Amino acid sequence: MANSNFDEILATTLKHYSKNLQDNFFKKTPLLFELSKKGRIRMVGGGQSIVEPIMYANGDAGAYGAWDQISIAPVDTASAAEYPWRQLYASIAISGIEEAQNSSKEAIINLLEAKIMQAEKTLKQLLNSSLFGDGTGNSGKDFLGLEALIGDETSSVTTVGGIDATTATYWRSPVFAPAELTLGAVKHAINSASDGADGPKFLVTTQDLYEALEDLMSQQVQYEDVEAANAGFKTITVQGIPCYWDRDCTADTMYGVDTDTLKLVGHSQRWMKQSPFSQNLASAHATSGASNVVDARYSLITCYGNLVTNERRRNFKLTVTPEEEEGGDG
Repeated sequence: MANSNFDEILATTLKHYSKNLQDNFFKKTPLLFELSKKGRIRMVGGGQSIVEPIMYANGDAGAYGAWDQISIAPVDTASAAEYPWRQLYASIAISGIEEAQNSSKEAIINLLEAKIMQAEKTLKQLLNSSLFGDGTGNSGKDFLGLEALIGDETSSVTTVGGIDATTATYWRSPVFAPAELTLGAVKHAINSASDGADGPKFLVTTQDLYEALEDLMSQQVQYEDVEAANAGFKTITVQGIPCYWDRDCTADTMYGVDTDTLKLVGHSQRWMKQSPFSQNLASAHATSGASNVVDARYSLITCYGNLVTNERRRNFKLTVTPEEEEGGDG
């Protein structure tokens, strides 16, 4: 016999797991962990787009004496970058037969827990891979990623946040293409993106480059990033900056990311939110005016937001591009 309180149990269980969904979600990959820790995700309440005031001098400055006139004329530069909202979802579906087979309260809770974990894993993978991309995937519906936000006038994506790096020289990241990975090349990239304490807060790369860097540093004293280690991630440090590897990272590439200037922004009402379950025999879709239903209930986990930056030059990209050997006579 089906549990007459099925709807109530679903709602109560869903509410319970919703409290921990975001914390669990952002502890699964190095990139999501770094972008989300210490309150780094910024929430906004709405708007047609995400507007980021750019970190660039846009007014006069100078020394002055008593009674000197002070110029307040603005410098002719863009004052803000503007990013579109992007939307991700994962579905949780319970078929009619699953509902009938799991009629006890304990069985319902176990079923729902498994469904939520599956949806969480799917959405995590989708978001993490998007955050390494250039935003053009899925017909331009993906979140912007490091490939878009960290680049210069020679990159495949030159206009970021509505600002064109081909003309706006201040809107360029340091970009390097050494023939091989060296410790000196990594340090030079970090220094080039830094200005005092401003600059990359973590490095992320591929497994191959991570292991190559680990070999280069094998004779040096290394310090483990305690917070990352407590979260279950292994790191090596370069100039005190933790370096991770991530399976979704672009091949042969290392990024230096400054989380003061490159952030995840989420919609406060639709950030890792779960909708209530639909009623049984839910509408699946309508084609040519014909409605179809399936014997199932649905809930959606939705995530509205985007990855944005307000100062590209504090982030770097390093891509190892081995030089081709010249062919000899046969």
